Amino acid sequence: MRFVRILPLYAAGLCLVAQTPTKTPPRPPASATPIAPSAPSTPATLTVAGPDGVTLPLEIAAAPVIPGDRVVIQVGDVKLTSGQMGQILDAYPENQRVFANGPGRAQFIDQVVRVLLLAEEGRRRKLTETEAYKNQLMYSTAGILANQTDGDIKRQASGDEALLKGYYEAHKSEYEQIRARHILIRMQGSPITLATGQKDLSDAEALAKAQEIRQKLVQGADFAELARTESNDVGSSSKGGDLGFLKRGRTVPSFEDAAYALPEGGLSQPVKTPYGYHLIRVEERKPTRTFEELRPELEKTLGIEASRKFLENLKAKTKVVIDPDFSATPKGAAGLTP
Repeated sequence: MRFVRILPLYAAGLCLVAQTPTKTPPRPPASATPIAPSAPSTPATLTVAGPDGVTLPLEIAAAPVIPGDRVVIQVGDVKLTSGQMGQILDAYPENQRVFANGPGRAQFIDQVVRVLLLAEEGRRRKLTETEAYKNQLMYSTAGILANQTDGDIKRQASGDEALLKGYYEAHKSEYEQIRARHILIRMQGSPITLATGQKDLSDAEALAKAQEIRQKLVQGADFAELARTESNDVGSSSKGGDLGFLKRGRTVPSFEDAAYALPEGGLSQPVKTPYGYHLIRVEERKPTRTFEELRPELEKTLGIEASRKFLENLKAKTKVVIDPDFSATPKGAAGLTP
């Protein structure tokens, strides 16, 4: 039977240092609709790997409140208070903190006792005088301090009310949602499977067909009905081409740009994507959420962005030299995944 391992503090302290700066993720690959799988709208449930590696939901009952100055663990001459243990746990990822404060409490305490016992034995053996210990201690300490600094930078940025409101005003259109329908006319080279008996239209033929259908729509034809009979997107054609509400970044760029440029009720010209030519109609626009509704998201986004920019500035004005032989990929390592 396998159990979740609580990492030692020194490993948790190295987490930030081992990470590369966060980059803006690329837009997800689109499906034939052309929408990437949507994220769940409900808050994510914390999980933990249970026996035999099965992932289980983590439901935690409220822990008893213990005064911060109360000694909760003593190993030899070392005493740790409730407050100190809380600060130690702050270095761990959230799911591990929740686990250690819930069903993994006994396991976490055993781990702390183990670390303190072996640390004392290491001092008795004078392992603190070894080069390995000194180097690992230096980097571990740097990692913990780096985590503290990163958190402080993020807190300062997220606590700046004027900065938050300015960011909201500059980016609030990015949070707007639109409900759209589309009709897709497949062309040669499309990743969509060609239906049995259907002609493989060239680019020019697909465009001409899309323009013909658009003319019917302009003359009053029912969009949903044409989507059911003409659209090659089997995922939405049965629903009259209805794609539901779309968020920015959820569709291929050319489709998104055309859709968001349309007014409510507007019909696009044929829009080309790798799947073919689309005719898009915007049914409804959801206004941007209010500043207060978006505050938690804005605080997180600004914190990450502030930390990234701060680190870039530090690197720009600090001498950083890396031996090219050390940074080169070792022979035989190509294609291997961590």
